[in-house]
Order: sequence, then structure tokens, then C-alpha cells
Amino acid sequence: MPATKTVRKADRAPAKKPAQTTAHKPAKKVTLDDVWAVLADIGKAHKELEKAHRETEKTLNKAIGGLSNTLGTLVERIMTAGLPRKFRQFGFTFDRITTVKWADGAGNIYTEIDGLLENGSQALVVEVKTTLRRDDIDDHLARMERVRVYADEHGDTREFLGAVAAAITGKDAKEYALSKGFFVIEPSGEDVTITKPLSAPRVW
Repeated sequence: MPATKTVRKADRAPAKKPAQTTAHKPAKKVTLDDVWAVLADIGKAHKELEKAHRETEKTLNKAIGGLSNTLGTLVERIMTAGLPRKFRQFGFTFDRITTVKWADGAGNIYTEIDGLLENGSQALVVEVKTTLRRDDIDDHLARMERVRVYADEHGDTREFLGAVAAAITGKDAKEYALSKGFFVIEPSGEDVTITKPLSAPRVW
């Protein structure tokens, strides 16, 4: 009986797979209407993005504004506490300090004063900032002019002096303030220190 030959898988000829054909669809012709439609969608998406951005910015600004107001109030309280006593070293006898808003007859704010130290013949106008910059000093100079005008219009003949107080004061801003005749008030541990102007304090 003839021997039976065993055919191994490796000896078998691989079956040919049928060739695959890829059908190429003709490219869709882009019309001008298609372009306008895409641009309209982009414009709509852009408007929605702008709206979302404005709403986010508004919310953020409100939160930051509230935080800034709270921080500003805290700095004012810390920097102005005990100032009447501190200014005695310069020969001033201020008996009180107040926060003041001067307005016209229609209720429009004429000027705001963070700290007004007063006695019968003198008053010292303190502007308080978290960080003191040169622009703040220029603004305070303008404020002092308004204070003098307001005082004259209301028969207030007292001498007005100026000071700036800040939690953070750079060297340049401090020197600029002193050169303009302002006292400079800075934190020092749990208290504050006051630096006298380079020459005589300016009087308005």
C-alpha cells in the first residue's frame, strides 16, 4: 500500500486574495453659497465666543473690584490709624482724622479724601494707596488744588498740607513725593513711619 504523504500548512500554496478596488468619488464642487455658509458659521461662533468672553470678563472684574475695594479699605485703616499722634513729632497737633467726600449741590463728588487730619488752623490731606506710583502723586497734586478751591469757596481759610501713604513704596515714587512737598507714610512692623519732605512741606 503506497505511503500517504502528509501535506503541511507551509507546503500549501497561499490562496490569492481577490484584488480590492477603491471607488473614487468625484470631488464635490464648492460653490460660492458653500463659502458664504462657512463664513456665516464662523461669524456666529465668533460672536458667541465674544459674548462668553465679555461675560467672563465682567464676572472677573466684579470679583477683582470687590477684592480691591476690600484690600484698599484695609490698607486705609492700617495706614491712617494713629496718624494724629505720629505727626506730633513734626510739631502738628491734629485732634482728629476723618474720611471725607466733598460734593457739589447736585450731589456730584467733587473730591474724596482717604484721611483728613484737622485742627483749627491746619488740615493735612492723606491719599492712601496699596502701591504708590508717580501717577498717584500727580493725581494727589491735582486733588490738593481742588481742595484749596473748595475750601476758598466755602470760607475755609485753614492751611492745607499733603501726604501719601502706601503699603508698597518704590524709591523713585518716594523721592518724587518728597520733592513735591508731601509727607510719605510707610508701614514699619506693626506701626508706620513718616518721612518729611526734602524741603519745607508744601502748603496750599
